[in-house]
Amino acid sequence: MKSLMLAAAALAITVALPAQASEVLAKKYLCTTCHVVKGTKTIGPTYADVAKKYAGQKDAEAKLAEKVKKGGQGVWGQVPMPPNAAVPDADIKALVKWVLSTK
Repeated sequence: MKSLMLAAAALAITVALPAQASEVLAKKYLCTTCHVVKGTKTIGPTYADVAKKYAGQKDAEAKLAEKVKKGGQGVWGQVPMPPNAAVPDADIKALVKWVLSTK
């Protein structure tokens, strides 16, 4: 029984780590200056709103990764999102996957 509980705890930690790691990346790259996970929109849309808007779109990850890398304006209003060209592609991919999972 004890080993079953330890295995369940290990699984829970393993599942939670990617989400936590991506939130750490969002803070590291200052994404949270303009975005929040859920709640009231600040400067940019909430991650939950982004996930909802792009739900079911097969090209959502690629589209959002490009937008994060190059920046954009007009989809969520007139405030531009600056380009994040210095963020490594692997981190952008992890961030986008995380954002799309924040329903």
